[in-house]
Amino acid sequence: MRQYKVGVVGATGMVGQRFVSLLENHPWFTVVALAASARSAGKTYQETVQDRWVMPTAIPSSCAGIVVQDAVADAKAIAEQVDFIFCAVDMKKEEIRDLETLYAQLECPVISNNSAHRWTPDVPMVIPEINPEHLSV
Repeated sequence: MRQYKVGVVGATGMVGQRFVSLLENHPWFTVVALAASARSAGKTYQETVQDRWVMPTAIPSSCAGIVVQDAVADAKAIAEQVDFIFCAVDMKKEEIRDLETLYAQLECPVISNNSAHRWTPDVPMVIPEINPEHLSV
């Protein structure tokens, strides 16, 4: 089975940490990029989250040494590294919309837990058990 290279944008927050912990040893996904705000950029994931890690498991060793990138300034570089991103940012709705649109314009699919694009016509809201056919959008 193919392994997809993924990034987590908003990786240092609680939801981002949850994404990172769920992706540890996942059979389909390999985390290759982690991004957050400019103040976290340039440090390893371990350095960035060690004092505020909230998950019941340890920081995944596969992600601990990844250098966190700036979600906005490094968007092009991130988009070139991954097959798609998981977005878990904690920002104002307009800022989330702009950020996710930036990645989409870079032809990087975005899987988001945010509602910023909930009513955007060409952005499907998918609940696999209910509407898997929306993936065709």
